[in-house]
Amino acid sequence: MKWKLKTTKEKVECSYKTLYISDSLIEKIAQIAKDNDTSFNNVVVSMIEACLKYKGNVADKKSKEK
Repeated sequence: MKWKLKTTKEKVECSYKTLYISDSLIEKIAQIAKDNDTSFNNVVVSMIEACLKYKGNVADKKSKEK
């Protein structure tokens, strides 16, 4: 599954949530953020949105197969 980083100019109403994630995952996400000159948060949100979009596409495909 391919995902794309959001541009940080796409601001929408937001709320705060706390996530407990492993240090190794934090390091990997931080490196992606650094490599793409963006924030840690933007990487995480972009990944979550891509996964949810993918999940929706899979669900749509399954419903069409029935």
